[in-house]
This record gives sequence, C-alpha cells and structure tokens, in this order.
Amino acid sequence: MPDAGDPMTDTSKGDRIRLLRESRGMSRPVLAGLCGRGPDWLKKVETGERPLDSYTLLLRLAAALQVSDLSALTGEDSVNQPVSLGRLNHPAMPEIWAAVMSRGITPAPSRAEQDVRALQGRVDQTWRLWHSSGHNRTEVGALLPELIRQTETATRTLDGENRRAALVALSDTYRLTGQATAYVAPAELAWVVADRALAAAQQADDPAALAAAAWNMGNILRETSYPEEALRAVTEAADLIRPYLESGPEDWRGIYGALRLHAAVTCAREGREGDAWRFWDAGDQVAKSLPSSYVHPSTVFGRANVDFHAVSVATDLKISGRALSLADEIDPDVMPSTERRARLWVEVARGHLQRGDATAALHVMQRAHKIGAETVAYTPSARTATAELWRKAPRSLRAEAGELATAVGVTTS
Repeated sequence: MPDAGDPMTDTSKGDRIRLLRESRGMSRPVLAGLCGRGPDWLKKVETGERPLDSYTLLLRLAAALQVSDLSALTGEDSVNQPVSLGRLNHPAMPEIWAAVMSRGITPAPSRAEQDVRALQGRVDQTWRLWHSSGHNRTEVGALLPELIRQTETATRTLDGENRRAALVALSDTYRLTGQATAYVAPAELAWVVADRALAAAQQADDPAALAAAAWNMGNILRETSYPEEALRAVTEAADLIRPYLESGPEDWRGIYGALRLHAAVTCAREGREGDAWRFWDAGDQVAKSLPSSYVHPSTVFGRANVDFHAVSVATDLKISGRALSLADEIDPDVMPSTERRARLWVEVARGHLQRGDATAALHVMQRAHKIGAETVAYTPSARTATAELWRKAPRSLRAEAGELATAVGVTTS
C-alpha cells in the first residue's frame, strides 16, 4: 500500500505502470503483449495520453507485473482488491469446466431418439431463469453441466433435421454458458465456449443462431480488449442476417437489433460518439418495427432494452448529464430481465459518480444489488463503482458504503 514514504505516492497511474515495468526489466512490447494489446497502446497509457478505466485491463496489467493488489497501479489505498488469479471465482465453475472439457469425439453409445423440441425447451427455460433470478449465476450454473452434456449427446446421436435442431440447442447452451461464466471463467474456457457456440451454429446452417453466436463472440472479444474485432464480428453477422429480415420471424429482427446495440456500446467504450449513436439509432429503428411488447428470448432486445442501452452509451461516452436524463424517462419495471434491470442501475450509479454525486450513486447501487446481487458482485463495472463509492461516500454514509462493499465482495481496509 502506498504511504508517505513511498516514492510513488504522488505519481500518476501511467507513471506507476512504467516504473513497475522498468523495475522488472520488461519492455513495452512484452508487457503489452501479455495484456493482449500493442506497445503503442501501452505507451499512451504510461504517458497519460490514453486513460486506463478498464477493470479487465487493470487486472491484466497487475497480474503481468506480478503485483498482488490493484492499489499498486492506482495509488488508491482505501480499497484492497486482490488480483492473484486475475479473475473472480464462483463455486459452479469446476462442474461447468468438467462438462465443457470432457466432450467426447466418438458417437455416443446410445442411438435412442431424443425429443429435440423438449431439449430446446429446457435450454429456453434456463435462459429465462438467467433473466429472472437475482442469483442467476448460481442457479443457472447448477443446471449448465447437465444441459451441456445433453445437448452435446444429442448432436452426436441424431441425424438430418433433428441434428440441425440439436446443434441450435447446443449453440444456445454454449452462449448461455458464456453469459453465466463471464468474468469467472479462465480465459481459455471463455474462448472455447464462444467458439463452440459459433461452430455449432455454422454446422446448423441457421442464420439466426449464427448471428446470436456472433453477438456472444462479440461480448468475449470486447471484454478481452479486442474492440475492433468485436465490432467486426457483430457487423458481419448483421450483414449476414439482414437479407432475411423482411421474411424471417420476429426473433431474427430481434437478434439483428441486438447486434446493432452491441456495436453501439463497443463504439461508445472507444469514445467514438458519432458511430455509437449511429448504431444505437439503427437498433432503435428495429425496435420500432416490432410490437411494443416484443422481447428477444436471450438478448432481451426490445423497446426497453434499446432505451436502457441509450443510458449505457451515454455513460460510456461520459456524457453523464444525458445519461441521467435518459434514465429519468425510463420505467425499469417494463424490462422483464432482472439481470438487465440491475445493470441499468449500475449505469445510473456510474453516471452519478461521473458527476461527483456519491450519495445518489450509493442509493442506486444499493437498489441494483437488491435487484440482482450476483449481477453486481460479478460485473467489473459494478465492482469498480462499489469500490469508488467506498472511497468517495460522505462520512454520514460511510457505514452504508462499507456494507455494500462487503456484500459485493470488494474488501475494504
């Protein structure tokens, strides 16, 4: 922890990274490569030309520099955030890992016909649980291992159209696995899961499944700091499915709209304001073409989610006033996804923090945690906001901020 005798007490985040890198004899290309970025990016970070707000990248840098606490990079000694593993942990992971990594390569011994519709129904039901439970990682995580095994077995025992349907179910299952294990899965598992979802959709030759798998791959790419690749994945998928929109089912338009919103957030996080709002407008037009009550079953694209994404885009662009004004016009209860409602309140809290209003931010973060405890506990932006609240809450709210930090799992000292 920094103290009065620490020569880095008054240095910037970029300077700290540079000094730690040099003290370990690491070149910029080496450290940047360990973080999945280029040396030019690291140079801009070290010189202060580019802000480093990504929780994921901070963790990567800390792990690569072999420091055990983020305060060594940030200089903030009031929140102790261990980084020894570079990721969070969840008790469901070992069983999920075993199910994913033990896939057989030979046909299953039983050729008994499986009810593919019933199998898809179980997958859809588990997706609904993901969006309805306040403890979705735990509840869905308990179901995923068996669901992975069932869908894998179906693709190895069925033929023809039944096999194609099973492949769609398998792709949907791996997409859900990616959602449920985000930020807690080892990097290699995250990539395996995303790739299998995409491969299954390609084998099924189903445009909607392929678009949904690309949306999922885009999430992995964006969260592992490959924004250009993420944008390319979702725009190519949108181009693929666009010719089918006029004649295809509503859900095909739904996934197309979700791809547009994904691109909007990706651009916003890169500071590309014009592109971000252009993609958001495209998603908005899709929502207007669908019934007002429409909700895509897995991405929850619909009128409410478009409005929620406007708040996210404005927050990521650091236009906090606009973000909060947009949030004021939203009725959160129209969103059927508990997970998405919790994330909305996290975005609102971030907007209040950007404006320096810790009191309002604490209030809405408490609401987010009440709605979706595991969404807050396992989402880096929510954990970062919680840690910032612990630092900035006024004395009168210090105890409440500490209680929230403890509940979320951000240890305080």
